[in-house]
Amino acid sequence: MIVMSSTEEIKQTLARNYQFVQERIAQACARAGRSPEEITLIVVTKGHLVERIRYAIELGLRKFGENYPEEGAEKVEALSDIAELEWHMIGHVQSRKAEIAVRYYDMLHSLDSLKLGRRLERFAAEKSKRMPVLLECNLSGEETKFGFLASEQSRWGELLADFSAIAQFPHLEIRGLMTMAPFYEDAEKARPVFRKLVELQAYLRAQLPEIKWDELSMGMSSDFEVAIEEGATMVRIGQAILGARPRL
Repeated sequence: MIVMSSTEEIKQTLARNYQFVQERIAQACARAGRSPEEITLIVVTKGHLVERIRYAIELGLRKFGENYPEEGAEKVEALSDIAELEWHMIGHVQSRKAEIAVRYYDMLHSLDSLKLGRRLERFAAEKSKRMPVLLECNLSGEETKFGFLASEQSRWGELLADFSAIAQFPHLEIRGLMTMAPFYEDAEKARPVFRKLVELQAYLRAQLPEIKWDELSMGMSSDFEVAIEEGATMVRIGQAILGARPRL
């Protein structure tokens, strides 16, 4: 009888989880008539120790997402010995933490106000860095969610001035949109939110064709398959791969 160490058990669990997620992505793509190559997997490391992230890196994963600028910055520093890692800030960024976001992250999914855009532009200019960003949109109307309020289609025109202003910042590059659906036990209930983001994307392509709107960051561990079926190009998956976050 072979007795595995806890480290080996964790690695095997992560490998199985990753394989299962890949299979689910492929199946969702097949249902939607898409290719898995169209989907960028962002592994969300919120609350996880650096050691577990290293196990994920051993599996070939290279794109990671963090919810809190400072927590992620510590992990970026701790893993700086590994080349070609890509770090995505996916959580809300307070204006006073914009410098951290610019310094440590390769892409920001959560640009949610013109004020934050101005701050990011200032720090990106200081670092001579051109930073890819996604504009976060609140499509559910939940007061607890951040993002440009876009729950009412009749008011989408009110977004255009701010989006145009952000597009003029020389050190920010708009790549598309991001949203978070409410958490539902039944992922199907999130479908209207994802569908609305695709509709907003089409609207913005028509109204602001000079801006690239190609990326749609939507879908997490609980609902990423539905998001892919509706058109997600980026999915943010944490627990389905890394497991439950440790209790601190």
